[in-house]
Amino acid sequence: MILALVLAVTVAPAAAQECVWPQLVSQSTVAGATDAPAGDPAEQPFEITTEGAEVSREGDAELRGGVVVRQGGRELRAESVSYTAESQRFVVTGAVEYLAPELRVKADGGAWSTGGGGRFTGTEFELPTRPARGSAGELGLSPTGEVSLRAVGYTTCPIGNEDWFLRAAAIDIDQRRQLGTGRNVRVELKGVPILYLPWISFPVGSARKSGLLFPTFGTSEKSGFEVGVPYYFNLAPQRDLTLTPRLLTRRGPAIDGRFRYLTPGSSGHLELQLLPHDQVAGRERGLGRLWHRTDFGPALRLELDAAHASDGRWFEDFGLGPDGTSVIYLERRLGLAWLGDNWRLDGRLQHFQTIERSIDDEDRPYARLPQLLFAGTWPLAGGTVATGVDGELAWFERETGVTGLRLDLSPRLAWPLRGPGYHLEPSASWRYTAWDLHDAGPGIDTSPQRSAPVLALDAGLVFERSSRRKRLQQTLEPRLRYVWIPYRDQDELPLFDSGIPDLGLLQLFRTNRYVGADRLGDANELAVGLTTRFVDTRSGARFLSATVGQRYFFERPRVVLPGERPETRHASNLIGELEAGPWRNWSVRLAMEWDGQASNTVRGQAGIQYRPRPDAVVNVGYRYREGLLEQWEASLAWRLKQRWQVFARQVYSLSAGNTIDQFAGLEYGSCCWRVRLMGRRYLSNRTGQQDTAVLLQLELKGLSSVGSGDDTFLRRSIRGYSPASAISPP
Repeated sequence: MILALVLAVTVAPAAAQECVWPQLVSQSTVAGATDAPAGDPAEQPFEITTEGAEVSREGDAELRGGVVVRQGGRELRAESVSYTAESQRFVVTGAVEYLAPELRVKADGGAWSTGGGGRFTGTEFELPTRPARGSAGELGLSPTGEVSLRAVGYTTCPIGNEDWFLRAAAIDIDQRRQLGTGRNVRVELKGVPILYLPWISFPVGSARKSGLLFPTFGTSEKSGFEVGVPYYFNLAPQRDLTLTPRLLTRRGPAIDGRFRYLTPGSSGHLELQLLPHDQVAGRERGLGRLWHRTDFGPALRLELDAAHASDGRWFEDFGLGPDGTSVIYLERRLGLAWLGDNWRLDGRLQHFQTIERSIDDEDRPYARLPQLLFAGTWPLAGGTVATGVDGELAWFERETGVTGLRLDLSPRLAWPLRGPGYHLEPSASWRYTAWDLHDAGPGIDTSPQRSAPVLALDAGLVFERSSRRKRLQQTLEPRLRYVWIPYRDQDELPLFDSGIPDLGLLQLFRTNRYVGADRLGDANELAVGLTTRFVDTRSGARFLSATVGQRYFFERPRVVLPGERPETRHASNLIGELEAGPWRNWSVRLAMEWDGQASNTVRGQAGIQYRPRPDAVVNVGYRYREGLLEQWEASLAWRLKQRWQVFARQVYSLSAGNTIDQFAGLEYGSCCWRVRLMGRRYLSNRTGQQDTAVLLQLELKGLSSVGSGDDTFLRRSIRGYSPASAISPP
């Protein structure tokens, strides 16, 4: 069992406030502050409005009654102000208000210079661009816009809401760099101290900055107590790096890194997790992932997606949940795509790292080193005739078994006839495939070839009718596709990448019943499908879509894969799909494959969703595959009250008689903070061991996040879950 309490803090920009933010001081007189003239504040003229004044010969003045001093976008308000002409300094002994585009202050007294600097005591302040507010025993302003606070409390909660406060001996805010730093900082939630730091750095805007982030803490049975201290490097506007040294008490020191970059033509990220010496495994371990894309122009793109794990147990030891522990292969793929007016050329290098150690060598996937794919279509006779060609050239490599080169070409000719409510397309092609094999064994032809014609006729109709009130339109769409491919003996041909896909609507109307070029299925068959839809004529919303289909054999197919059962029937399994809704907040999805000869379901899937509001959804689903699995699933995300929400999910295996994955959580959120507690128990798909995790996430909006971000996990696990509606009270 793993019991993990994760406390990871990351600094984040302020979130949009859902609560009303009462203004500390009126901003009516500084509505045009953003249009103030630029330049040195000391060089801008200032004006004084007052009900009475006494002015000396030297220019000093005592101002009384409704005193307002304006200079550019800044303004000082008070009832009594003393002005010294030599220093151009205003001193206030009573209540005073100071307003600027980036700062608003109410104070018991203070002084301000037209050069831009000032100091106030007994203050309440706002940063309207963030927004944030607080109080300070002393607040200082520099001519260049820096703000220094002493004996300060700081929060992004609106006035009247004191849920969380950051209290510090001193905070310095640089408005131009959008950076705040504090010393002797204590973070309080509901008046309870939850964190103390001798020093903290946080943003006061959307700009990124380098600096030390809050540490992360956790514990697990496999790794022991864990602590990590991340450091963020803002290398450039288009590059950043986060390094997190970690200490795992059972396994030793580790380091994680994430590097991101963006250029005018490229983007990508590199992620690394490294344990220099795992004390449990007794060796160096790690995981690396790299994704990169470069656009050389509108027609040429390079992509790289690669991952590597040091050993097959990495995901068993560090993965979370059935998905995280069930990784079987890690792909490494490099691709270059070139797009023309009527054609596309792809070059690829593809390799797999096999994580599942129990897979035999002869069952592991082949690497393609390289693979070239070409597809082109060219209209003739004014578009009435279409010609094209599909081609592939690939070298298949593996440590065990036959390897070699495969060439596959398929030129085609089609006559598409289309009009309102119908389509008719006869087509003809020739499929040619040749191999150059190595390590094939004695008596095996190393240069086999296969070629065959492929004839097809695709036809379809669309009938429409409207309801009496013409609010709904129903369609009836029959479709027929006849395919003829002669039989070719392929038992001695290699098998690099061919397989049988699940029978569905797309597969029902495919020309070749196999994927991959190693097998070309013989066919003298007719695929029949019927679809009906109900559509709202005003909004275009689809209320219902239902399809049934089946394939009929005029000659029984003879080509089979190793282990495939030969077809002895005159018709394939029947497939059906239905999707209904949304109707009165309900929606339904059904799909099945029915074996009429055996009178049983081969595959089935059903799902019902109830979603009365964006922040409330309930799902119930069922999955079945003959001889492999039978599961039901239920999930929900539901707001109980304005600030409370629950979410849960359970996946139960009827065939195994146990729960595969389950979690439940509770969330409380206000306009400036939220806390989420979630417990999860799951079975590892690879080991069958049961693990348990407890996760706690606390977010102080506008300052920090404590815990691991799990919105992605909830979106993947709960269909219809919306993070925005889940955390924002109505």
